[in-house]
Amino acid sequence: MTAPNQTWILRPIRPSDDAAVAATIRAVMTEHGCSGAGFAIHDAEVDAMSANYPGTDARYFVVVRGDTVLGGAGFARLCGTDVAQATCELRKMYFRPAARGLGLGHALLDLLLDEMRAAGYRRCYLETTSWMQAAQHLYQAHGFLPLPRPEGATGHHGCDAFFARAL
Repeated sequence: MTAPNQTWILRPIRPSDDAAVAATIRAVMTEHGCSGAGFAIHDAEVDAMSANYPGTDARYFVVVRGDTVLGGAGFARLCGTDVAQATCELRKMYFRPAARGLGLGHALLDLLLDEMRAAGYRRCYLETTSWMQAAQHLYQAHGFLPLPRPEGATGHHGCDAFFARAL
């Protein structure tokens, strides 16, 4: 339990956050029925997120209250695209129940969109599932539009909802 005076902090991921972020990704994806083949839960980067988002053209931020990581999200170049396409992918945006419904998703997504622009991207793509309605509402509230099919080479064939927006 956190003390009432502790505030929420959005900050870049640190190596010491890796275990908590991996546990959050696995718990939330399992909660939403996304634990089978073709979902991000099986991506090799999950256990070492800090090492896979180096801060140049890929970044990952965590949502922290007190000493507890309760969520996070990041971005990197969309696999299967080149630098000239300037398309990144919003990746692994998940929150524990204690961090939901407080506006943290909006705040983190605003931060990430600014960071994407600063990294030189001109377009952002994302994948989710049709049953993750709250996530879809968040993305659409931030200007993401539905796409008819997946893009890139993410390997996430379990996803069935695709969105993108200009930056």
